[in-house]
Amino acid sequence: MSQSNVVFATSRNTTREDLFAKAEEIAADLSKHAAELDREGQPPLGEIVKLKNAGLLNVLHAQQVGGGGLDWVDGLRLVRILARGESSIGQLLGYHYVNSQYVYWAFDEARAQELGSKTVANSLYWGAAVNPRDPGLVLTRRGNGYVLNGRKSFSTAAHVSDYINANAALDDKIVGFAVPTNRPGYKANDDWNNFGQRLSDSGSVEFHDFPVYEEDLDKAASIGGEAPVLATFNTPLIQLVFVNFYLGTAEGALQQAIDYVRTTTRPWVTSGVEQAADDPYILERVGEFTAALKASAALADSAAATVQAALAKGHKATARERGEAAAEAYAAKVNATHVSLDITSRVFELTGARSTAEKYRFDRFWRNVRTHTLHDPVFYKAKEVGEFVLNGKIPEVSLYS
Repeated sequence: MSQSNVVFATSRNTTREDLFAKAEEIAADLSKHAAELDREGQPPLGEIVKLKNAGLLNVLHAQQVGGGGLDWVDGLRLVRILARGESSIGQLLGYHYVNSQYVYWAFDEARAQELGSKTVANSLYWGAAVNPRDPGLVLTRRGNGYVLNGRKSFSTAAHVSDYINANAALDDKIVGFAVPTNRPGYKANDDWNNFGQRLSDSGSVEFHDFPVYEEDLDKAASIGGEAPVLATFNTPLIQLVFVNFYLGTAEGALQQAIDYVRTTTRPWVTSGVEQAADDPYILERVGEFTAALKASAALADSAAATVQAALAKGHKATARERGEAAAEAYAAKVNATHVSLDITSRVFELTGARSTAEKYRFDRFWRNVRTHTLHDPVFYKAKEVGEFVLNGKIPEVSLYS
C-alpha cells in the first residue's frame, strides 16, 4: 500500500477526547457516502489513509512509543463508532487492533517492541491470512530462511495491509509469523464480491516464493499445541470486535431510519397524525430498538472490561481467567448477533415501502451483518456460554473459541 499521501498523526499530544471526536467525524463522513461505496465495493485504500492520518490505528499502543495509550474498552468503542458510518471500516479497524497487538502476546519482548515501534512510527495497517479452515500455505526451508507458497481463499484487508499475521504448514506443524506485504511474491486478488461487507477487502491472497525469515516467526506454540495463555487472547478480542461492529452497524441503520422518518416517511392514512414522527407505532419501534441497542452495548462494554482485566495480568493470566473472560465475550457475541440482525432487517417498518429504492441501499446494513455473522456459527458460541454457566467448563482454546 502506497504511503506517499499519508501525513502521519502523532498521538503524543492527542487526547482521548480528540481521538473519539476524530472517529465521530470520519464516521459521519462515511455515512454520507456509504451507499456509493457499497455499490462500488472497492478496497478502501482512501478510507484506511484517513484512519492513519487521524491517529486511530495507534490508539492501543503505549504512549511511550507514540501511541494513544487507550485500553481495549475504548478501542472497541471506536470500532463501534466507525461501523455506524460504514460497517466494513469498523471491521477493518478492529481487525487491525487485534493483529497489531498480537505481536506483544506472541513474540519475545525485544521483537514485539521492535514491531510495535515500527508500526506506530509508520502508522502501519495490520491484516491477516490465518483462516484455520483453509490451510493453503506451506513454508519450505531455503538457505538461512524460508519461502512461503500457496493461496488463502479468504484474508482480511488483502490490498490495504502493510503487515499481516499468517500461518502455514512447516514440516508436521502449523507455525505463525508476521511479515510485511511489500516483499516480492505477495499477490492480493480482486475476487471479493459478496453481498455484504463489500469494503472489507476480504479476497484471496497468493504467495509465490515469498521470503520469510527466522525473526518473522512468532514464539507462540503451534495451533493445537500448548500456546502460552497470553497468546490466546486474540480470539475473545476478535469476537468482541465482531460484537462492536455488529452493534455499530445496527446503530447506523437505526440512525439512518430516524433521519428518513423525520424527512421523508409519510404518515399512514389511518394514523390520525400529520407527520410520521408522531405515529405511535413508529415511536414504539424506535423505543424498542433503542433500548435493545443500549442494553447490548452495555453488555459489550462490560465484556470488554472483563477481558481487559484478564489481559492486563500479562503472562500471569491463567487459562481459567482467560476462559472466564472469554465466556463473557461470547455471551455478548450471542446477544449482539441477534439484536443486530433483528434491527437491521426491521428498520424498514419505520421507513416504509419507498425506502426500499436501490438508491438508498438501506439493505446494506442487514447485508453487512448477515454476511459477517456467518463467520462462525453463533449457536456454538451459545453452547460454550451454556457449558460455562451450567457445568463450569471454560471454552476450548482455538482460533474460534
